[in-house]
This record gives sequence, structure tokens and C-alpha cells, in this order.
Amino acid sequence: MEDPEGGSRPQGNGALAAGRKDGKKSRRRKGKRGGQSRNANQSAQHVLSGDTGEAARPIEAGNAAHKRKRRRRGASASGTAGQQPQRTSNEISATAGQGVRSDSESVPSRRNRRKHRGKRGLQGRPLVHEKPVGHPAQPQQPAPTGRNGVAESRTGQNDNRAARQSDGGQRSQVEHPWPDELYAALDLGTNNCRLLIAQPTRPGQFRVVDAFSRIVRLGEGLAASGRLSDDAMDRAVDALRVCASKLKNREIRRMRLIATEACRQASNGAQFLERVIAETGLELEIIDRETEARLAVSGCSSLVGRETRSVVLFDIGGGSSEIAVIRIGDNRFNRLANHITHWTSLPVGVVTLSERHGGRDVTPDVFEGMVVEVEGMLGSFDCPAIDIGHADDFHLIGTSGTVTTLAGVHLDLPRYDRRKVDGIWLSDDEVSAMQAKLLSWDFASRAANPCIGPDRADLVLAGCAILEAIRRRWPSPRMRVADRGLREGLLTDMMADDGVWRRHRNRRGQRGK
Repeated sequence: MEDPEGGSRPQGNGALAAGRKDGKKSRRRKGKRGGQSRNANQSAQHVLSGDTGEAARPIEAGNAAHKRKRRRRGASASGTAGQQPQRTSNEISATAGQGVRSDSESVPSRRNRRKHRGKRGLQGRPLVHEKPVGHPAQPQQPAPTGRNGVAESRTGQNDNRAARQSDGGQRSQVEHPWPDELYAALDLGTNNCRLLIAQPTRPGQFRVVDAFSRIVRLGEGLAASGRLSDDAMDRAVDALRVCASKLKNREIRRMRLIATEACRQASNGAQFLERVIAETGLELEIIDRETEARLAVSGCSSLVGRETRSVVLFDIGGGSSEIAVIRIGDNRFNRLANHITHWTSLPVGVVTLSERHGGRDVTPDVFEGMVVEVEGMLGSFDCPAIDIGHADDFHLIGTSGTVTTLAGVHLDLPRYDRRKVDGIWLSDDEVSAMQAKLLSWDFASRAANPCIGPDRADLVLAGCAILEAIRRRWPSPRMRVADRGLREGLLTDMMADDGVWRRHRNRRGQRGK
């Protein structure tokens, strides 16, 4: 008995033979319904595969393709009929019913086919070209921003260039002088715990890779007891665990982790830092007030224009407020902190002041009492008066949650947006109007505002009182808002100390040559 495929099978019993015969007839009937027989299909497949009797093998890439081209050229030149190359199963299914080309094709036709071979896929369809990286049809997603300054894009301090994922799964590498050098800065203050991980880009700038910010109120109750409470330390340790996880998951070239006023004042500040090392592995250093003032200035250096001659920069914190007087002559240093002539650190912040006077129900009299207290502290600050020649020669710079809140309320933002707040100018009248508006709201109204929230509703008026005392001491027609501070100063100083921006200049010069 012959097999339908052309071979022979051994004879079986009668029932088996009868079953095979019925199956064979059934298959023949199905073939006739389709207008063709199995023999026709078999012959077409043999013709398309070169009648080799073997399964079609996939065409090898690279040099194998060039070797087949040379063989075809040689066969055509010698006048001998060469065997057609084997085709893949995809080519077979695509060319069924189209016939087979003979070797009598004209030479120009074969040349054109070879010329455009790289532009066609296995089935003869044009290949879809991949869009280049940074194509206009691929809009960049806006960087996420939050009330606490968590953002991937930081205006004036970073470069948004980054590697993108290509269609083939390969990561497209963007030329960068230091693709793996990351720097980290952590600031554990009286009210907030903040972390930034950044990568240096153009001279004086960096790109934020990761960020974290959480209100922990480490200094809660510190003014009354002189110690850090257990609940406050627990909140801070929980936030530091998140920071430790972010630092562990990245290869950091250099980091600096600092603690400020709460740990400076607390009698158990050293024991708290030992607990932080034991539970998170992070080793924090307590910096002095002068270092804190210099770091605040370094973080805001890009917001001081070339035409400015004098600046009073203030950082209203949770437990202390740093103030630096900056005078810039004809020769400007690369580091703005080198122009500090006088500085002071007031032992008062939004947390300590609100605890002494109350932050929920603040009347105009209570507010004025807070302002007078801060004015008394500023009275002992020995600083010569600032000579103002022109209107653009002098201005204030505020870097704290107080001034950013005022800017957000002034802009009537439905949600706090750092990109719209950082670097904005507020006139003296606008600042006064915003303070009066906040003072007219009760606690619930302040908490309902998206730029304040319930976590800051009892602190914002204490910050406004500190700001009012500073404005009375140094009257200025305008103030610039900075949503940046110690972390940016830490990153700027570390990158400058390592000379990464000098290396960038040198490499650009070498490429230019």
C-alpha cells in the first residue's frame, strides 16, 4: 500500500487497511472541493523550495548573503543554469501562486532588485524605518512636580537630556561626559526630610535623577522639652529608610548627608543619629549655622543676575532662620558664597514660633507679636546698611516653604507647581497682599488651599511673621522666590570640588579641536 506522500507502508490487518482507505478517500474529496488536489499542492511546494526534498532552511545573515549573491553572479556570467536558493517558510507563503522567475531575467532588473534588497522585509514589504531619538513626533512628558519639591526637571539647575528606549529594546546612549557619576544630598531639618540624587551636565547645572521629600516634624516639642520626642524620631527614621533604599539602588560617586537645627539643639541629638546609623545605615553630620547659610547661598546662586550688586538671602527653616548679606563687586567669584560679607542664624523657625504663639488661630495681634519677637532678634545683628544706587542693584531672595507658599497662592495655582514658582518675582505690594489674605483665612481655609495643605496650615503664618520682620529690616521693592536650598547647595559644592564641570569644558575643547 502506497502512502499519500509517495513512500510505502507495511500491510496491517483488514480493519486498519479499510480505515486508511476511507481516510484517503475523504482527503481526496476535500481536495476536489477546493479545486485542487494534494498532488498539485505537493508539486507547487517542491517547485518553490527548489525541489531539493529538504525542508527550507532560514537564510543566514551577514556574509552568507553576500556569498549567495556572488554565486548567482558567477552562474549568470558562465551561462550555466544554477540551482535556485532555498527560501524561508515566510517567503514560500508570500510567493505562492506568483510563479518562479527564470534565470533569463535582464541584468538591470537583477541589479535593481539587489540595490533595494536592504529596504524590504522577508515578505517583500518595505521595512518600517525607526524614528530617530528625539523625533518631534515623540513629545517629551512633563516632569512630575509636587508641593514638596519632588521633581525630575529643575529650572536653571539641570539638563533634561536622557537616554530613551528604542523600538528594538536597546537603550540609546546619549553622549555624556560622565554617564555613571551620580551625586546625592540629604537634608534632615526640623520640619522636612529631603533627598536629591543628581547628575552633572552643563557647567554649573545638573539633572535630577531622583528626589524625595517628606514632612517629619523632627523638632516637634523640642522648644519645650529640649529633647527629640519618640514619635518625631520614629517619623524621621521611617523617612530615612526610604532615602537609604533609594541610595542603595544606585551607584553614587559622592554623597553628603546633613542634619540641621533640631539635631543641633536637642540634648539627645547624638543618640538619635546613632539610631539612624543602626537602623538605616546612613551616617548624618550635624553642620553649624555658618555652613548652613553658605549652602543656602550656593543653592540659589543661579538666581542672582549679573546686574545685581547686593542681595539679602534668607532661609526660613523649621527651627532656625539663616540670613546672608551678599555684596558683589566688579569681580564676581564662581561661587556666590564667597561674596557673603555678613550672616546670622536666628534661633527661631516656623515650628518653634508657632508653638510659642499658636499657629491654628492667629489674630492680627498674635501675628504682630510674632513679628516683634523676630525683630528683636534681628536688632542684635550687626550689619551695615546697604547702599542702593539703582532699583536693580538690590533685592531679596527667599528660599523656604513660606515664600513658595506665598507665590503659589499669588498665582492661584490649582496644584502646586514648582516650575511656575521657582525664580518668580514678587513685588513688595504683592507680598503684603498675600500675607493679608492668609491672615484673613481661618485654619480650615488655609488647609483647603492646594498650595498650603493641612501639614503647613498651622506653620505658614509663623513663616510670614519672620518674613515680615526681614522686610522691615531690609526694605526692597521686589523679592525673588527660590524653590531650592541646602540640597542644591550641597550638590553644587560637591560637583565643583570634584571639577566635573572643568572636565566638561576640556572635553568640549578637545572635540572642537
